[in-house]
Amino acid sequence: MIAEANAAQRAQADSDQTPLTATEPEAHAGSGHAPLGSDIVSVAAARLSTCCHGGAKMAVLAYSLGKREINQYFTIKNAKLLSVAAVVILTVFHTASRHYGGGDTCDWLLSSGRFLGDNVWQPYGCMLHKYKSTEAKLCLREKRIAFVGDSRIRQLFYSFIKMMNPEVKEVGNKDFLWYAEVNNSLKEQLISWTEGSASKPHVIIIGAATWSIKLHNGKSEALLQYKANLTAISDTLEKLAEHSEVYWVLQDPVYEDVLSDSRKMITNEQINLYNEAAVSTLNTSKKKIKFLEASRQAAMETISQSVDGLHLPESTRDVGAMVLMNSLCNKILKPIDGSCCQSAPPLSILQMLAAVLFLMAVVWFLVLGYSKHRKSRPVSDVESGEEKKPPAVGQLNSKGPLLAICKMSLIMLYFYLCDRADIFMKEQKFYTHSTFFIPLIYIFVLGIFYSENSKEAKLLNREQTDEWKGWMQLVILIYHISGASAFIPVYMHVRVLVAAYLFQTGYGHFSFFWLKGDFGLYRVCQVLFRLNFLVVVLCLVMDRPYQFYYFVPLVTFWFAVIYATMALWPQILQKQANVSKLFELQGSIHEWWFRWKLDRFAVINGMLFAFIYLLLQKCQLLSEGKGEPLFSNKISNCLLFVSVVSFMILAFILIRNIPGYARSLYSSFFAWFGKISLELFICQYHIWLAADTKGILVLIPGNPTLNIIVSTFIFVCVAHEISQITNDLAQVAIPKESGPLLKRLLGAGAFLVLVLILSRNE
Repeated sequence: MIAEANAAQRAQADSDQTPLTATEPEAHAGSGHAPLGSDIVSVAAARLSTCCHGGAKMAVLAYSLGKREINQYFTIKNAKLLSVAAVVILTVFHTASRHYGGGDTCDWLLSSGRFLGDNVWQPYGCMLHKYKSTEAKLCLREKRIAFVGDSRIRQLFYSFIKMMNPEVKEVGNKDFLWYAEVNNSLKEQLISWTEGSASKPHVIIIGAATWSIKLHNGKSEALLQYKANLTAISDTLEKLAEHSEVYWVLQDPVYEDVLSDSRKMITNEQINLYNEAAVSTLNTSKKKIKFLEASRQAAMETISQSVDGLHLPESTRDVGAMVLMNSLCNKILKPIDGSCCQSAPPLSILQMLAAVLFLMAVVWFLVLGYSKHRKSRPVSDVESGEEKKPPAVGQLNSKGPLLAICKMSLIMLYFYLCDRADIFMKEQKFYTHSTFFIPLIYIFVLGIFYSENSKEAKLLNREQTDEWKGWMQLVILIYHISGASAFIPVYMHVRVLVAAYLFQTGYGHFSFFWLKGDFGLYRVCQVLFRLNFLVVVLCLVMDRPYQFYYFVPLVTFWFAVIYATMALWPQILQKQANVSKLFELQGSIHEWWFRWKLDRFAVINGMLFAFIYLLLQKCQLLSEGKGEPLFSNKISNCLLFVSVVSFMILAFILIRNIPGYARSLYSSFFAWFGKISLELFICQYHIWLAADTKGILVLIPGNPTLNIIVSTFIFVCVAHEISQITNDLAQVAIPKESGPLLKRLLGAGAFLVLVLILSRNE
């Protein structure tokens, strides 16, 4: 999610300042260093002066010096350079692996994988779509599929059929061809398909071996005959594979301890020999016959649950059927969360347009020649439209905007490679309590470690609102990557966090408009640009509709509502009146109706809270000095009780602000993330998660923990850089003068019309 709030004191700037001028905390957070206080030494000295015990003094000194060491060596500039190097190395590695090491996701799907738990199968390097009955019927409605083999293949057949019709009973051999051995009868059946094209199946799933082992008591002569019979049918299978998909199912292991006496000769050693014979005989240079081995790997972990030791438990059979369905249907239906057996989609017209524009900017920049760019400005509160004073005329380097666009073009290339090209791997999410709560505990420990004295002690002061946005954003990121939506209690609490963001939207914009009364076009364009710039670019590069990034359209809509509510006649501002109106909004937005409906009153509650707070502040009914409680103990207890019972967000605000000591501290760690919460929310779609948030991006295969660490590091660095780029371009793209601003709005409108025309023609 994103944060969308301005703290009240940001709107109370002196009237001679630009309405949204960055405050001192903001300037500090945007520097090249990690989120640490600039006055660590003085804070340490103050703490030392109050400590009477030598051990306590040493602990405080070590705490401050430790943070200073981290601040010295782990700067955001160094982190970004390291992330660039990591991206280059990983891109080269994955590209080489795909080209030289066999990068066919169909092979990965059919040959290898692992259980994530609860019978959830994860193929190596790609995502397995869970097909519903309607999808399976749609994919296979014009296909003839033949299952040929023994009782194990029959089990697979029934699991496959049940995906289309769950009511099917496992009775009889209807629609299943029983050939328990590889012999002349099987050969004749296969030859008949090559000669009679009218009845030839589109898909053939075939396999047999256990009966040969059983009938010949596991003798070596039987294995030699099996090889000979496979050789006899190999040419026929290859001929069928020219126009049909042929899958040879490798034999699953057995659980020897519970096999009946008549099956004791079917050992895992024998099965391995027969599988080796099948692969060596049928895996010719043409490689037309596919081998289904994934179910065998799954069975190695679950065969102990088999009732008779030979046939697989139902959950494992379902893995084989789902793997087959993905192999057959992913390339037809192209589900976004079924990346196995899917090739990269062709570039759309809009994607080609974006590529051309970015390339032109890069060439232009190179032609002009590189000169040292001015020092990057601190990151502003992008979500809430916080802006800085425009630089003086002549201060801007003419190459500055081009350099920012060049950086953006490289970043967008990384986005495309991560989530549209066949380079990096993807895996599906799987929720466990540990994957959600352990990172949650870790980040809150870090948040406490980076606690600092705030520069102000007002209710919802700047550092505090950034902190609030930051820890909520981190919780929601962990919620997304861990798949915690499957756990209802976590889902319900995260819904409260979403409402809290919208609450801040109403609170922040209401506070600004009420206090400043600035409804100018420049202010509106600044907010809209900073909210929507990254999303518009991603719509072009990633070929997704605007509504896909639902939260940005949602907060844009609410900003427009707040603006219209307060800007239209009669304007009710602090300068003009001391009364309030009740705001009520009814309406809908088609694509994000569900999200709007869930939290539609949160923004209004935020506006109402802002009005009440500003009114109490004006009447001097609040004690906002450092260390002072907001209200008396009696009033505080009453307010806390009412808020806990009625409104959880209000309860949090009061608990965080009523005690003076709590209001005087904040976590610079959380505040740092709060300043880039918009970019974190949007970037996670494609360079942290994968398949448009359905899965997880895999940069380091085979090591999930290291993969999360590396991908998170790159993801955060990219989000921070995009925030700075957006801030740079906003100052250039949105001039204060009305004439140039109107011309650029007309140009932007013409470009959007062109984009709409091109998108309709695709």
